[in-house]
Amino acid sequence: MQTKNTFYLYLLCLFTLFAACKKEDLPVQPAAKFSASKTTVVVDEEIQFTNNSENATAFKWSFGDGTTSTEVSPKKAYHSSAVFLVSLVSTGAGGTTISTVQITVLPACSFTVENEGALISSAPVQFTNTSKGAMSYLWSFGDPNNSSSTEVNPAFSYADGGTYTVTLKAISATGETTATKTITIAGAPVVKQLYFIEYTANLLRKLPLDGSGTAANVLDITGKAGVGLAYDAVNKKIYFSDFEVTGEGKIWRMNPDGTGLQEIAASITDPYGIALDVPGGKIYWVDDNGNVSRANLDGSSPQIGIVNIPGGQMRAIALDPENNKMYFYEVNAENLYTAGLDGSNPAVLISGIYGYAILVDKVNDKLYYDDQNTNTLIRANLDGTSTETINASGDRIYGMDIDYSTNKFYWSGRESGALTRADLNGANPEVLLSGLTSPRGMFLKL
Repeated sequence: MQTKNTFYLYLLCLFTLFAACKKEDLPVQPAAKFSASKTTVVVDEEIQFTNNSENATAFKWSFGDGTTSTEVSPKKAYHSSAVFLVSLVSTGAGGTTISTVQITVLPACSFTVENEGALISSAPVQFTNTSKGAMSYLWSFGDPNNSSSTEVNPAFSYADGGTYTVTLKAISATGETTATKTITIAGAPVVKQLYFIEYTANLLRKLPLDGSGTAANVLDITGKAGVGLAYDAVNKKIYFSDFEVTGEGKIWRMNPDGTGLQEIAASITDPYGIALDVPGGKIYWVDDNGNVSRANLDGSSPQIGIVNIPGGQMRAIALDPENNKMYFYEVNAENLYTAGLDGSNPAVLISGIYGYAILVDKVNDKLYYDDQNTNTLIRANLDGTSTETINASGDRIYGMDIDYSTNKFYWSGRESGALTRADLNGANPEVLLSGLTSPRGMFLKL
């Protein structure tokens, strides 16, 4: 009996030992684990996936965009903007498990600026969009008007020089990204221009002083013929006289590009020369009834005949606001007059001369005028003394101006059909434009 029990005990031990051996031999199930260096990226930005799986010997990555990898810890970049589900299948002796991570890909936003180192105001700046993965765009150009665009590759002109911050937003279904760039705009080089009336052609024109010698039309003045021309550089307005209809003369005002034409004075008997006192807010004109008249720059509050020469006919006027003086021609008695800006104390300054243009050189205290009795262009002191002839071409002159930055004197010649400049003393004359049909009033726009 004892032997039998011992045998059963032996069998039990063998069974227990066998069972223990079978349990230890079962393979361990793998654990799929991984991490991503970033879970939100932009198009083409690389992500490093780090495999942290346990008890696995083989791996299968699926990146959600149709691409896969069997590397242990691969790198990946996406080429479109979307949300992608990345999965890792880890396989070992104990089976297979899976782990997932969601990746959000935003558009990559960037742009370039054409000729970035040579940008100037008034010239279009071309922006080139180099973004990837976006469905729409919003540009902000950083100018005072907060201008914007939704074009892919816009062009934009800055009115003034300066530093501007340009912003581009690239937008997709997953979100938006932003790129900015600071650009420097240089002020456009100033091209001086001579504005003039070409009387017989019924045109108000301008000549850029860029050496091209090509004039452009500003306004067709058919039915508005006149000879007086003046410019308000502060308010950027051009004024011209109109004596087309006898007894129904007018003064007109407009923008330098010919827009905004406005009648500011009417019912004038043949207005000729006009002149502006911009600091004083006044426009002056002379007419065929012997009047010097004035009004506000918008034509309001007219004062007709602040000076009247009975039986006279006026042809030109110039102002010297600093010295409270005006100068004007009366052609019947052939006198050049002076008076106060309010018309007080009119007196003959130089007798026995007549012409069609007068200019006060406020910097050098000189008076320029043409004398048709001697067919000469003359310079004198403001009191009429020390006269000197600076040109004897025989032209009838209606327009004069001075460029103090270059110390050049400009005039228009009716008989020569030319616009001419010279030194302030008349030396080194240079014809800028010829072949014109009766050029009259003129001014220099700097």
